[in-house]
Amino acid sequence: MHFAQYYLDCLSQASYLIGDETTGRAVLVDPRRDIDEYLRDAERAGLRIELVIETHLHADFLSGHLELARATGAAIAFGEAAGTGFPIRRLRDGERITLGDDESGGVTLTVLATPGHTLESICLVVHEHPDDAVPYGVLTGDTLFVGDVGRPDLLSAAGHTPHDMAVRLHRSLHGKLLALPDATRVFPGHGAGSACGRNLSTETTSTIGEQRRVNYALQPMPEADFVRLVTADQPAAPGYFAHDVALNRDGHPLLEPGPPPALTLAQACAARAEQGAALLDCRPLAAYAEAHLTGSLHAGLDTRFAEYAGSVVAPGTPIVLLADPGSETEARLRLARIGYDHVLGHVPDPAAALAREPALTSRSNRIAIDQLPSEPDQLIDVRNPSEHAAGALPNSLSIPLAGLLDRLTHLDRDRPVILYCRSGNRSAIAAALLEAHGFDEVCDVLGGYAAVEAGEREGVGVG
Repeated sequence: MHFAQYYLDCLSQASYLIGDETTGRAVLVDPRRDIDEYLRDAERAGLRIELVIETHLHADFLSGHLELARATGAAIAFGEAAGTGFPIRRLRDGERITLGDDESGGVTLTVLATPGHTLESICLVVHEHPDDAVPYGVLTGDTLFVGDVGRPDLLSAAGHTPHDMAVRLHRSLHGKLLALPDATRVFPGHGAGSACGRNLSTETTSTIGEQRRVNYALQPMPEADFVRLVTADQPAAPGYFAHDVALNRDGHPLLEPGPPPALTLAQACAARAEQGAALLDCRPLAAYAEAHLTGSLHAGLDTRFAEYAGSVVAPGTPIVLLADPGSETEARLRLARIGYDHVLGHVPDPAAALAREPALTSRSNRIAIDQLPSEPDQLIDVRNPSEHAAGALPNSLSIPLAGLLDRLTHLDRDRPVILYCRSGNRSAIAAALLEAHGFDEVCDVLGGYAAVEAGEREGVGVG
């Protein structure tokens, strides 16, 4: 058996290539949109990708099933409950997919219908040999993670409440996945950092037995308690999630890689004025804070760039990139991975361009924790709800970064706004968002709540 996990750190996303080396037949599970690595590896291993399997309709990234179908002629498969705008093979609960020959059977996948995260969610039990007593592993998609389980409140289960989906999830976990032998390896769809759960581990593999012992959501408890547990305090979902579900379901243009066209600062400003383009600065935070194009947004390529960009730029908005020389192609690709294809161009060497145009340049307003007013007008915590509940600055309002764009009207533009997060990264992104939308008095807290906790340990007060 050929088995390979591909883990994309910037999206905390895993995909899998599984093949039978005797027959050369292979499947690819949950692929990202840029598929060259899969094709190279399959060719080197002598494998033909015949089937692309999606464990569910993804919300957090744009999948590569259409790109792979074009490149390889592979069929596209989803769980039986999926509805799509293109032809698919519907996989039934208990169905076996054999990659070996008729005589030996060889590598075999068994489909488990596991609704809960979404209605069409499936898991795939992998056997290296059909008669193995213990499976090689199980690909759990977004049903079971290392350290967590899939959230039941996302968008592809429209018409079903989080409570209903959580009940389904509980039955899928206990009736299907926990019925597998403890030695079965677990290969999830995501790891730490993903907004598809709240307690994901940095480990990208585990076993059923280990998860049975240590996963908080799999401990013995009544179904009603499980439902309350997994529907509370989930991280805010970025605004692009609904956009990606629709594109993964209905179809999308195929990926066109390559660098975006070069634009001058004047052309970038004209694109904003005439086309409503977002000016997205991808440089590290220190460079952005020191000098940036007035009205530009920020999401550094050295952070969770696509997720943060998708939180502050509405789907369908034209984008102009301000990226360090040589990084514009990577920035465009990462945006394409979440379905943001409308990149008009990039400003080459933005630091040099801004130095030549000081009248177009601003500097971020950032304050140390000991400079925080004792009674700030509007103090906004842009961390996730669970972070805010665990400890927050007095009188701060919780508006997670992922939901801030939709709640700008809840803030008073005529009063100063101070923002903070855990370390100062998300708050700087949030401050740039407010400034780009016309807020005049905005600042964020250097070091974030971590600086508060450090000060408390050292006996330093805030105020």
